[in-house]
Amino acid sequence: MPILNEAVLADTKKALQNMKKEVRLILFTQAFECNYCAETHQLLEDLISVNKLLKLEVHNFESDKDAVKSYGIDKIPAIAVIGEKDYGIRFYGMPAGYEFSSLLSAILMVSTGIHHLSDNAAAFLNTLQKDIHLQVFVTPTCPYCPQAVILAQQMAFYSDRIKADMVEVSEFPHLVQKYSVQGVPRTTINEKWYQEGAAPEQMLIAKIKEAL
Repeated sequence: MPILNEAVLADTKKALQNMKKEVRLILFTQAFECNYCAETHQLLEDLISVNKLLKLEVHNFESDKDAVKSYGIDKIPAIAVIGEKDYGIRFYGMPAGYEFSSLLSAILMVSTGIHHLSDNAAAFLNTLQKDIHLQVFVTPTCPYCPQAVILAQQMAFYSDRIKADMVEVSEFPHLVQKYSVQGVPRTTINEKWYQEGAAPEQMLIAKIKEAL
C-alpha cells in the first residue's frame, strides 16, 4: 500500500522538477527485526515514481556484506544518497514527517550540485585535515530538525572530509543512551562533541573547530 498520497506525490514531483543528474537511493534493509524497513522501502518506491532521474537500489543488510562494507552501513533501515560519487550522506531510520523534506533536499543537492553554504563556511571546510562525522539526531515530528540535517549534509556534500547522518531516535534507542540525547535536534561531532538545537552555520563550525 502506498505511503505517499496523491497530493503529497504531486507536491514531491514539483519539488524535484529541477533535478539535473541521476540520483541513486541505496536502501539497506531486511525482512526481520527491523520495525520500519518495509515502510521505508515503500516510501522510496513511492518517491522514485515522481522522477525518472531517481533510481532505487536495495541491499539485504545480512547477506549483502560487500555493499554494507562499501557504504559503511552499521544499522537499518539505512539510505545512502548517491550522485556522481558517494558524498557521505546517510539517513538512518525512516525519513518520515518533517524529515521527508531533508531527503528531498539531499536529492536536489546531489542532483543539481547546488548547496547553500556561505563562502566563509566553504573556506573553513577547505582547510580540514581530519575527518568529521556528524550524526544529527531527530524525530519525524520535530519542525526544527530538518534545518540541522540539511546543514550537516551540505557540509558532507561540499567536503570529502565530512560524513553526515540523520538518525531517527525512536528507531535507535541504544544510540540515544550512548550519546545522552535528551532533546532534538542534536548534532554529535566525532562521538564526543555535540551541538544542541538547529544551530546556525557559524555556530556549528565553531563547535567543529572545538572538536578538532
